[in-house]
Formats: sequence, C-alpha cells, structure tokens
Amino acid sequence: MAPLNSFFLSVVPMLSLVAAKELPVDMALKKAIYDNGIVHEQIMATKHQIWSQLAEQGAFDSSQYKAFDEETDYLPCQDGIVSLVPGDPANTYRCQGLDLYDFKPHVQLGNSTGRGAGSWGWTSPEGREFVAIAQQDGTAFAEVSPQGKLIYLGRLPQYAKAVPSMWREIKGYKSYILIGSEAVDHGVQIFDLRKLLDVDPASPVVFDSVKDLTGFWNEGLPLGRSHNVVTNEELNYGVATGFQPRDGPLRAGLIFFDLTDPSNPKTLGGTGADGYVHDAQCLVYRGPDEKYNGRDICYGYDEDSLTIFDVTDKKNIKVISNTSYEGFAYTHQGWVLDPQWQQYLVADDEYDEYDKTGFGADGYPISYIWDITSLEAPKQTGHYKGLRKGIDHNQFVKDGFAYQSNYALGLSILDLRSVPSDPTGKGIKEVAYFDTHPEDDHLPGGGNVTFTGSWSHYPFFPSGFIVINTMDRGAFVVKRSKSD
Repeated sequence: MAPLNSFFLSVVPMLSLVAAKELPVDMALKKAIYDNGIVHEQIMATKHQIWSQLAEQGAFDSSQYKAFDEETDYLPCQDGIVSLVPGDPANTYRCQGLDLYDFKPHVQLGNSTGRGAGSWGWTSPEGREFVAIAQQDGTAFAEVSPQGKLIYLGRLPQYAKAVPSMWREIKGYKSYILIGSEAVDHGVQIFDLRKLLDVDPASPVVFDSVKDLTGFWNEGLPLGRSHNVVTNEELNYGVATGFQPRDGPLRAGLIFFDLTDPSNPKTLGGTGADGYVHDAQCLVYRGPDEKYNGRDICYGYDEDSLTIFDVTDKKNIKVISNTSYEGFAYTHQGWVLDPQWQQYLVADDEYDEYDKTGFGADGYPISYIWDITSLEAPKQTGHYKGLRKGIDHNQFVKDGFAYQSNYALGLSILDLRSVPSDPTGKGIKEVAYFDTHPEDDHLPGGGNVTFTGSWSHYPFFPSGFIVINTMDRGAFVVKRSKSD
C-alpha cells in the first residue's frame, strides 16, 4: 500500500525537527484528505493488507505459541528476556523491569480466529480482578487470580446482526463494560461483569450476544458501527466516536448516551463540529483554567488535531480549541496526566512512523506533550522519542506513568513525573517494557514499523498486574519486577 507521505510533502511545508510546537489546523489539508476519510481509509486498507500477509504466513494460528506453565509461579525478566521455551526465539520475549506471570493464546480464550483487539478490566467490591479481552469474533472474559493467572470464564460473541471485525474496543462503566465495533449493525453492547462472579471456571459460559446483555445502544449510529467507545463514570454517560458515515448529520464526531440506567440507554446529543473524532477522553474539568471549572470537557483526537470540546450541554456542544502540531500524520489517542488537575496530556500519532513524517520519520515512536493550562490555547511543548522502532497505539496514564501499547514493540512504561517541571519531555524515561512480538527483534532499531503485536492493555488493577491483549498471539499478564 503506497504511503501518504508523497501527498503530505506536496501540500505541507517541510517541518522543522528542532523543537515541536502547536500549529493552526491546515483547513485546506483537512478538507482534502481528512474530512472525506481518505487518510483513515488508507490506514485501514494498509492494516488489512498487512494482516492478510500475516494470515498467509500463519501468524494468527495462536496454538503455535507456547502457553505459560500453570505450575510456574512467574518468570522473572533476567538478562533482558523471558523465555517460555528456552532457546526458541518465537517464544522468547525481550523485557526490562516487567516479569511474566501468565500467557494464554487466543485459542485458549475461546477465540476461533487468533486475533485480538481492545481490552478493559473491573475490580469487584471484594477485590477480585476481571478482564475483558476483545477478539475478532467477540469478547473473552477471564479472572486474574491473586497469583496473576488468567482464569478463563467464557465469552460474549459479537452482536447477533454483526460480522467479525478486528476493530473491537471496550471501556468500563462501574461494573459494566461497553463494547463497540467497526462492524455494521454491531451497536454498543452493555454487559454486566457481575455475571462472572459465580461462573465455574470448569464450565466456561458462552453468553448470548443479545439476551445476556444488560443493555444495547445504537440510536444515532447511522450504520450501527463505531470506532471507539468512551465513558464518563462521574456523569453517567457513554460516547461513541468515529461512527460512519462521515457525511451524516454529526459527521462521525461524538454521540452521547445516558447510562444512568444501563438497561435503557438514551441518546443525549452529539456534535460533528470538527468532523471525525477517532478517540476521546471526557472528564469533569478541575484544572487551572478557571473559566471552565466544573464543566464537562472532552479531549478529542481528531486525525489532524487535538480538539477540546465543552460538552456540558449535549444539545449545544462547543469547540473550545482546535490545534494541530508539527509532525502530525494521524492524531490517534491520548490521556491526561492527572484527571484531578488537567494541566498536561500525552498524545500519540499512529501514522507518523509508518508514513515517515515529521518527528517519527526515523521510525521511533513519538509521545507528544501538551500543556493544556489554557483550554482555549493548548501548547505542544515537547515530545519523547522511543528507544526502539515501532508504532504507538493506545496509552493510559496512572500515577504519573504512561502505559503504552506500541504494536510490535509490546508494552512500554514511561515515567512522566518530570513533565510538570520540564514540559519539553527531556526528563521522560522508559522504566520498563515487555516486547510481545519477538519476530522483529533482529531488525535495525530493534523493532518493526508495522501494525501487529500489542493492540491494548489494562494497567489499573490494584494488584499491579497488567493484562496485554495482542493482535496475533493472545493475552499476557505482567507486573513490575519486584526489584523495581
């Protein structure tokens, strides 16, 4: 698949690589290749082409990957590796500061295709930890034991009218999970994880994709498909982002639905003011910009920009600011450093490494640092460049550390605690990683700039266990090394 960089270079001036900074959105470029979906469609086509090649090579036959020996407590990261089969490169994983507690191939998690996607977790009031693992044909459920073992409990297939799709994303709302998909007619499944509390692991349950749902929502989704789902637990709502078509009334932006009663979700309103929104984070604002104190704010990652919305009135949503940055190719996802004091956020660009654009032109993943002290004038203050080649995808921030699923690089953990005192990003350090895709370890730069490996992870369990969901293998359970 031909890259887009030839198009970029024909319409965008050469970017200075000395220092990152925010830029006004190039409206001509936005209209030419973003609003009409050209960039997004090409990225999806590129992924399909890569996945087809991997399928021909047998990469999605997850039964070939060695499962963790359940009699083993854990495998420490020693001398930079963890090996499930000593001497076998395909089952030996590079690491730093993360020990391996379990690995189950997708086939052992009830999946028929060997392909994974998003994930999310829930901790019960009694402290039991559960994880939902998105796969091409539905969602697998497992409990993470106190010993860090994945105990398979069953699965929820894709919604009855939908077909399998690699794009399946999950977010949590209290004890519920919301599952969205790019599959036509999938809608948003609302499932209560409390159903897992009494499941006997000896008899995993295949739940009915319709009858066992607490609720289902697709009102306002023209084709019943979404790219992602977002929740705001404090204000009791969910959001669908990246729905299709782009030329509909809300232009694939944001659609909000009430979750006060998860069995009866009601559409609240939406916006297409900045066109397609790929991902977002929505929070009650308690940051330094006093004008917006207490307002309902969404940080949108809108392909070519960071767009900040005031969504307090779901019928009258306002764009507070719409800001681009040097080196952009496809603004993908991000997370605030502190949800209680929203002064900085870290964001990623999914296509700059692959398309050899801007700061990611050399293939090393870039984390962009934003100062959002002023919601009306956010500033792109710096960036962090990863230590191995690869593509950044999904990241979440917990206690000052960014947990990043970076495709073929696996999971990387960055210490962001220096950012408030040095927002250039120069003080950011990678403190741990676990590479879930050893096939590219021999390449120059230590990684492969391609779309496989870790899609997502869940880093918020009180136990410290992190579940990594991969596209081509299965689910890993890791934890920071005891010496760290």
